Amino acid sequence: MERPLHVLSPGKAYPLGATYDGVGTNFSLFSDVAERVELCLFDASGHETRYELPDETARIHHGYLLGVGPEQRYGFRVHGAWRPAQGLRCNADKLLLDPYGKAVDGALRWRRSVFGHQLGDELRMSRSDSAPAMPRSVVVSPFFDWGNDRPPETPWHKTTVYELHVKGMTALHPAVPEALRGTYAGLATPAVIDHLVSLGVTAVELQPVHQFVHEQHLVERGLRNYWGYNSICYLAPHADYSSAGSLGQQVQEFKQLVKTLHAAGIEVLLDVVYNHTAEGNHLGPTLSYKGIDNAAYYRLFAEDPRYYVDYTGTGNTLNVRHPHVLQLLMDSLRYWVTEMHVDGFRFDLAAALARTLHEVDRLSAFFDIIQQDPVISRVKLIAEPWDVGEGGYQVGNFPPLWSEWNGQYRDCVRDYWRGQDRTLPELAYRLTGSSDLYGHNGRKPWASVNFVTCHDGFTLRDLVSYNDKHNDANGEDSHDGEEHNRSWNCGVEGETDDPEICALRRRQVRNLLATLFVSQGVPMLLSGDEIGRSQRGNNNAYCQDNEVSWLDWAGADESLLDFTRKLTALRNDHPVFHRPRWFQGRPLHGAGVSDIAWFSPEGKEMSDGDWQVSFAKSIGIFLNGSELPVSPVLGERTRDDSFFVVLNAYWEPIDFTLPDERFGSGWCYVLDTARDEQPFLEPGRAELGAAQTFAVEQRSVVVLKRP
Repeated sequence: MERPLHVLSPGKAYPLGATYDGVGTNFSLFSDVAERVELCLFDASGHETRYELPDETARIHHGYLLGVGPEQRYGFRVHGAWRPAQGLRCNADKLLLDPYGKAVDGALRWRRSVFGHQLGDELRMSRSDSAPAMPRSVVVSPFFDWGNDRPPETPWHKTTVYELHVKGMTALHPAVPEALRGTYAGLATPAVIDHLVSLGVTAVELQPVHQFVHEQHLVERGLRNYWGYNSICYLAPHADYSSAGSLGQQVQEFKQLVKTLHAAGIEVLLDVVYNHTAEGNHLGPTLSYKGIDNAAYYRLFAEDPRYYVDYTGTGNTLNVRHPHVLQLLMDSLRYWVTEMHVDGFRFDLAAALARTLHEVDRLSAFFDIIQQDPVISRVKLIAEPWDVGEGGYQVGNFPPLWSEWNGQYRDCVRDYWRGQDRTLPELAYRLTGSSDLYGHNGRKPWASVNFVTCHDGFTLRDLVSYNDKHNDANGEDSHDGEEHNRSWNCGVEGETDDPEICALRRRQVRNLLATLFVSQGVPMLLSGDEIGRSQRGNNNAYCQDNEVSWLDWAGADESLLDFTRKLTALRNDHPVFHRPRWFQGRPLHGAGVSDIAWFSPEGKEMSDGDWQVSFAKSIGIFLNGSELPVSPVLGERTRDDSFFVVLNAYWEPIDFTLPDERFGSGWCYVLDTARDEQPFLEPGRAELGAAQTFAVEQRSVVVLKRP
């Protein structure tokens, strides 16, 4: 390292981060505790040149360097007090990533030097230089040819979400060029786009693509943080998913992915982790925020600021109450919308963002600011409505602008199809959009993002194949992962050649998928469930960056894929399955028939007593398509076909009687999940008459349409 012969010009305080203007770059960093800040530039060989930022405005340190442009590697060193007992952890021997860095080059090497303290003595400052072990932030070009890119802007009630992992989706895809597998470019190839379009999904929800770090304990065991919920830079797309390079090419490649998906009519939602960072607790490394302004960025215990408040289970919690931390999150969100053209966000452990002191405040500053923000308030916002702190389970309690991952939907539907008693009353709420959770404050059915499986837990195939988790490959003696999975293995744990059990498992998968896609709300499909992906019973594959987690395209279940495509088409083609408003449950315009009606197997409308029968596991639902609450804008239909859906979770066949002629004089089959070969039928003339009794097989779904 050598000292420069010249100094930076003052530059500007805003925007924060490194901003290239075509002839030079402005560097800007917030720190309330820094005595001075050094900008460190690195060449390709790792040679470091330091410049002291010459000016400070309102605790923002800044400078401008002529001739510095895209692909320049850089970092910061912050000089200030090291007093951990007071929450101060400045250490100028540690190279720090830019919180506003838009690209990151290189991987973190787990060396003693990346820790601000001396190992074995957490209060003594480490004096070893961390630069050789640290990745670098990169100056990027803001220029990209978006052409005529336009967001699809699919209405919420017509949205179908597909949760996927950028690497896992294509790592084994035979139609993706080998050099592109596991990358943003691989995800944008025609084979993958065609698959998504054929599935009828309208939005992909990408697991974290912010730059993240692989934890030390995983690296030491030869594992990696596959899921990516360990962010370190909130404006930088993860460099490992770039096929073209890490000196800003990852930014261009991600933009091209978004542009390609938009051209196919598919929105891009990001799973974002603004609740914690990769720096861990008081024993964790010093990579960025901790060394810049520890007490500003993190929630510390007031009685002992050496320690971190942890509502996330990862060691720290971001201090969203601080104005500059709140600004970072909002600037990150706006950047991804305005510069990267994404269409929305799913907020990991969102309850942690809402906390003021220890209680979850639904009207916290974070949500108030989003509500009034002219950019963020107009995109899709999804909350994972819980964290690990006391009172952190907040399903149904987020503001009207938000949708939520509906964990109660997942639990209820799983319980129903594994044969639990007393599930029908709750199931009725879950099938109709969960008005008990979302109908009290002006929210609509699309507030409920319905799912049976997600990245966290069993895949759909494993849900019907395992009673217990099998996480030995994670190296934690299977102590990790959820214990209560609400799964049922259909009689044998794990893989089996028993034809009856295999047939039952296939039917249960069809039952769960059919339930998901006939429910009101927003369905979310986990990638790979449509082709029968298994994780071999691992319900916490966060560290399995291998064939356990990657989609096995060679072993795809083509019949299940065809079934799923037809299910999504059924929902997309019929507005009665994706109503924008709640069912009213009362007669329509004097017709004597309501918009929805519930029937017992005897063909009678459900009474209060019927709902309370603990062993009842069969129900019929009439969905009236004769009049729907949608405005006739742009030719949108206000009328649809009417359907009768029968769910039978009982372990024996039942005789089901159809309702009388008021509801329909005749009915034809659309779907019968008991049919292993061709569960979908081409609707023709009426096959069943009003009040007719017909057989419904054990553990099956039947969908009938009024011709």
